[in-house]
Parts: sequence; structure tokens; C-alpha cells
Amino acid sequence: MSVRPVLGVAAGSALLLLGFAAAAPAPASAAPSAPSESVTVDKEGRMADGSVTLSGTYRCSGGDGPVFVSSSVNRPSSDVHYSVGGTRAVCDGKEHRWQNTGTVPGDALEAGRAHVEATLLELRPGGILLVPVFHAVEHRDITLVQG
Repeated sequence: MSVRPVLGVAAGSALLLLGFAAAAPAPASAAPSAPSESVTVDKEGRMADGSVTLSGTYRCSGGDGPVFVSSSVNRPSSDVHYSVGGTRAVCDGKEHRWQNTGTVPGDALEAGRAHVEATLLELRPGGILLVPVFHAVEHRDITLVQG
């Protein structure tokens, strides 16, 4: 076997791998939020007819892709988190209200103490994929009330 075809295949493989490495998105990381970006959670959430409603405020600036406020809730004594919807964010540097409503299993939550996580998340274009970029995260203990 000649050396030229082997070198050609090796060089082509190396270029292909370098191309994939350059096109691969950077790993998603919790980038430190800019001073002008924040998300808050109200101290009280509502439960009614099997659904939970959480709310708060957010502020963000710019973004190369769509930005959302997502939220989840769990009992303080449990590691199981329940997603409570998502809201499209307007990133104009101004403070806005957000409200998410979602359905949880019947016996998953009860009125009283709960823990909420709210996340301001951008889906930034990264080659052929959307790469999640965190703008702000808030953890808060709240009170769930019926009604």
C-alpha cells in the first residue's frame, strides 16, 4: 500500500474532526448575569383545580435568540421538582412581570411551604443547535395558597 493514500485519509480525517470541533456548541454554562439582568419570585403562589401559578419579575437586555422565564416548584422535603410552565421574555432592559401556570399530579403539592426556582434562559443559535444560555436564576421559599 502506498503512503500517499494513507496520508491523504489521515489528513482528511483530521480536517473533518477539526471541522466538527469548530462547529460544536460550547457547553451550556451558568454565565454570570449582567447587573441589568435579574429574575425574582413572588413570596406567594396559588393552587387551584390541580394547577399551580407562580409569578415574579424579570429584567434582561438583548439576546441572540428567544429568551424565556421558566419555573419549577417542589416541597421542601422532596427532591422532585415540578415544571410550572414558561413565559417568553421581552429583553429591552426594563422590568417586566412574569406568570407561569402548570398542572402537577394531584397529591404532589399541598398548601403551605414550597421551594421555587425561576430561570431566565436564552436559546442562542449555535451552528445547527440551540444552545441554552442562563441569564439569571432565583431560588426562593414561598407559600402556596388555595384559590
